[in-house]
Parts: sequence; C-alpha cells; structure tokens
Amino acid sequence: MGTDDLFHKRKARSAKQLSRRKAKRSPYAKVLVVCEGKKTEPFYFKGIQEHYELNTANVEITGETGSSPKSIWDYARQRYREAKDAGDEFDKVFCVFDKDNHDGYYETCQEIDAAVPKETFYHITSVPCFEYWLLLHFIYTTKPYESLPGNSSAEQALSDLKNYIPDYKKGHRGVFLDLLEQLPQAKAYAQKTLDVTRESGTDNPSTKVHKLVDFLQKIKDM
Repeated sequence: MGTDDLFHKRKARSAKQLSRRKAKRSPYAKVLVVCEGKKTEPFYFKGIQEHYELNTANVEITGETGSSPKSIWDYARQRYREAKDAGDEFDKVFCVFDKDNHDGYYETCQEIDAAVPKETFYHITSVPCFEYWLLLHFIYTTKPYESLPGNSSAEQALSDLKNYIPDYKKGHRGVFLDLLEQLPQAKAYAQKTLDVTRESGTDNPSTKVHKLVDFLQKIKDM
C-alpha cells in the first residue's frame, strides 16, 4: 500500500474519531476548569457538574496541576492548544486559584487578561483563599486577612469557616450540595464584596467564584 493511501486512511480515521467526540457533546459551550487543588476545588465544581447534569464532554474539570497561579495558567494554555490542534477547542477556559502567599499572582492575572482569543480565558480568584467563598454562604464579611507569624491568611479564613462547618477540612467532599440552600446568598455577598473592593482599591478579601458558578448554572441556556 502506498504512502499516500496510508495518509488518506489515517486522515479519514482521525476525522471519524473527531466526529464521534463532537457527537458526544451536548449543544452548549465546551469549557475547561483548571483548579489549584487536587481535591477541594475540583470536588466542588464536579459537585456542580453532577447536580446540574452537565455533560463531561462539555465541561472538563481538573486539579492535576501545580499549586501556583503560573502552573495553573501554563497547564490551561497547553490543554487549550491540545484541544484546538485536535479540532475540538474550548469555548471558555477558567483558571481557579487563590492569592494566599503565591508568587506571581498579579503577573499571572495580567497574562490571562491579555490572552487571545479575547473573552476565552478567565481567572477565578479568591483572596485569601477558596474558603472565603464558602464562608460567604454563612456571613457577609469584608474583614481583611493578613498573614501573621505561624498563621497565614488562608489558615485564618479556614478557621473562620470552621465556626460554621466544624468538621471542614481540605478535600471536603459534598460541600457544594451541603451548602446549596445558601448559594444564592453567597453569590450576592460575593458580588457585594467585589463592588466594595472596586471602591476601596483593595482586593482583600474578595472572590470571583460566584461568576464561574453562575456561568455553569446557566450554560445550557446560553
């Protein structure tokens, strides 16, 4: 069999495989959610995925990256390129990470804001950490979190959350469903804190998790 015949057969086979992958998708956006942690954040967003019955072929969630904002952004770009090269690119890519004490936090946010194509890449940040978002399910607070010797800002937020969820720990499964009833309140509080930060000029504390939650809730209607 000639080289040209082999090439055309491989090309046809690849086209069929791509067609099958696309056929498995539902008729709404294909999105990638890249999280900082291997457990807490992926568990939370997979809880959303399961609750709203979002097709896994449309919504890809992973925490298999490093913990730094840069490593998350590097992975997100790589995965986006892979999907694009395969002819099945993502419509939206969300990078979920904390400010905490990470180096390169602001630089990474700026790179994501400047990335092309426009309106494709987003940073879903929490200051100081994801637990602040969970805390907003119970109270509205704009108390800033500052790291102290032996007590990081993230540990302080975690301590505040444990006043409401005493058995909470990193990798807590089922937290989305556990807090579902308070979700509308958390979304309202999160937006309120963002409005306050714009006026005050500080992002401490704040979170954008509600923006991704809202997107996933409405994705089937977009």
